[in-house]
Amino acid sequence: MKDLKHCRVLVTPTSFGKHDPRLRAELEAAVGEVIYNPTDQPLSSDEVRALLPGCHGYIAGLDVIDRAALEAADALKVIARYGVGVDRIDLEAARARGIVVTNTPSANAASVAELTIGLMIALARSIPTADAATKAGQWPRFTGVALEGKMVGLIGFGSIGQQTAQRLQGFDCRILTYDPAVAPEVARTHQVEWAPLEEVVAQADFLSLHLPLTPATRGMVNADFLARMKPGAFLINTARGELIDDDALVEALTSGRLRGAALDVFSREPPDPRHPLLKLPNVIVTPHAGAHTDAAMNAMGWGALRDCLAVLRGETPQHRVV
Repeated sequence: MKDLKHCRVLVTPTSFGKHDPRLRAELEAAVGEVIYNPTDQPLSSDEVRALLPGCHGYIAGLDVIDRAALEAADALKVIARYGVGVDRIDLEAARARGIVVTNTPSANAASVAELTIGLMIALARSIPTADAATKAGQWPRFTGVALEGKMVGLIGFGSIGQQTAQRLQGFDCRILTYDPAVAPEVARTHQVEWAPLEEVVAQADFLSLHLPLTPATRGMVNADFLARMKPGAFLINTARGELIDDDALVEALTSGRLRGAALDVFSREPPDPRHPLLKLPNVIVTPHAGAHTDAAMNAMGWGALRDCLAVLRGETPQHRVV
């Protein structure tokens, strides 16, 4: 096995090894030096650029890894994403520099699916509002919305969408899905109906987003999209904040077109405390927490670690993106 003691590895996810100390121990035993994130947040391009010189491996969180940052990558062989999305990595710039990029597909799928359903129920039963009112000495009577008998639309049917559908089976709801990259036969194998995008948007009582961020999906949930949604529907986003036009969503929620929304992601994270969506009583927000469970963090950690070390040893990684 190739000796990696000359290698330096940058690790930026602050949860790396949090629930399994063996992750850090194994990495530190395998390479010569490990540099951990000096902040408690994903890094900006300038911060990445300052840390990359001399690094051979990079286990990356939600940092901005653009062309400017990669110009400082004088020794980098691999970027191992601790997670699925690679939209914050300039893949063309990485390819041009001969840098392998990997990710950890499916590692966090179950955990994100669980949060998605939790947010659906929280919206349907006004749980945050009921909790706050009861703690304030009130005893309110809210009329909730049952998932039973409702239409749930899943826009995107990759690992997370499939895991969400699997967990919804016990709620006796009808599930429709649309994904341009998934054949209708795949949906049927999960006991889900595949339908055109227009039909899913128009029929869903609960519409949940599970698409990656691409040029085609950026801003797809705009005023026209929201106008086509079923009046009184709920929108859930545990994918990427950039899928949604925030101004259009504020208008749909304040006008009563939508009954509510639950957002785990924003285009800017953390969002400005003055962001209008944070002021609406019919909006539930969480801090990009979909993958923040012990199981997901461990799976992402081991997947990223193994692929990072594999590339440094000259071996083939399991989940190569470029």
